[in-house]
Amino acid sequence: MPDIVPLDPAKFRDPLITAKGEPRAQVALVALETLWFNTGTLCNLACRNCYIESSPTNDALVYLRLAEFAAYLDEIAQDRLPVREIGFTGGEPFMNPDMVAMLALAQARGFSVLVLTNALRPMRRFEAAIAALPRERLTFRVSLDHHGAAVHDAERGAGAFGKALEGIGWLAAQGFAIAVAGRHLTHESAADAQAGYTALFDGLGLPCPPLVLFPEMDAQADVPEISTGCWEILGTSPDAQMCATSRMVVKRRGAAAPVVLACTLIADHPGFEMGSTLAEATRAGPLNHPHCARFCVLGGASCSN
Repeated sequence: MPDIVPLDPAKFRDPLITAKGEPRAQVALVALETLWFNTGTLCNLACRNCYIESSPTNDALVYLRLAEFAAYLDEIAQDRLPVREIGFTGGEPFMNPDMVAMLALAQARGFSVLVLTNALRPMRRFEAAIAALPRERLTFRVSLDHHGAAVHDAERGAGAFGKALEGIGWLAAQGFAIAVAGRHLTHESAADAQAGYTALFDGLGLPCPPLVLFPEMDAQADVPEISTGCWEILGTSPDAQMCATSRMVVKRRGAAAPVVLACTLIADHPGFEMGSTLAEATRAGPLNHPHCARFCVLGGASCSN
């Protein structure tokens, strides 16, 4: 495997101009279709390559509370925003004691709901409350880094793979819609990954859920900056990027109130903070982070369904 080239320190410094002196690409909010809520960075695991460094001790993003969550749903209704999907991420969302109540409220307000979870003990302790939820318009996307235990457990800890499969089995037995989030390994094609997951779920006696393969995330590895001229070169457009249709709400440790971010992946960069309300978060955002290039523009990935 070739050595990783470190990120050029001249890159991603100016929000408007690339290191080559070209105008940096920006993405305007076309329509707010998916609103994400980071329920807090605390997690029962400390995954080796976690993009947000979640762990049992990292509370840089504190628990979002039910009343704070409800205020954003009220703003959606008041301003008749076109939000169709509510997404929950973390950390591990089920570490948050208000998680099931927030989930239920989103369903009651008529949204489609997507929950990202590792399906381990934090989720399982809410089994009775989860089982009481409506099945319609609710998907649990379970992190399963690979169809083999070795890769998954190397990332998340010994035994995590088997426990995740137990959680998936419980969700399936309850009749919930399931998706799987895996990693796009450099030595494995998407077709090979799909075949591997299909074989895994065949062995479990379950249909293979929809599979989302995310690019490897390394903010310290070099990646091209995206200038305005790249759209035509790459054959894509600003409207195709996930920040054209989504925003994320977080609450920082010590803050009086939550804030809205332009991106679901970049929680610690001040340039991606857009204000405390959805109305303040409508302006365009510059693609001024390695994840913008690696995950979105070049990787073609999106966190929503």
